[in-house]
Amino acid sequence: MLINVESNKSVNEVRSKLEEVAKSKGFGVMSTHEVTNILENKGHPINYGCVIVEICQPKAASQVLSKNPYISTAMPCRVAIFEKDGKTVLSTIAPTQMLEMFNEPDLKDVAQEIENLVKEIMEESAK
Repeated sequence: MLINVESNKSVNEVRSKLEEVAKSKGFGVMSTHEVTNILENKGHPINYGCVIVEICQPKAASQVLSKNPYISTAMPCRVAIFEKDGKTVLSTIAPTQMLEMFNEPDLKDVAQEIENLVKEIMEESAK
């Protein structure tokens, strides 16, 4: 399941706001991928703005990785920000859905908490 939020702001405005809001909610910004620029520089351009911001909440990351190191393959949380049909869209895979791949039902509460926070971050960033 994807979590999607739409905005009337530009990709860059949303990106800046997302980084700011994520930090205010205890997340670190691990990396930002300028997908549009990267593909253009490699000779394979796309015709819309797209960035991916990777965010991580250290306490939750430590909790889940202490239980199962394979979960690191699904980390950190990636929020894609791209232009679609005249809007800017923020999109991420729901952490609760990702967790199902790892058969760790004890971590459901942690995944739900992170999912709620990431959705809040996305919604605030879209405003």
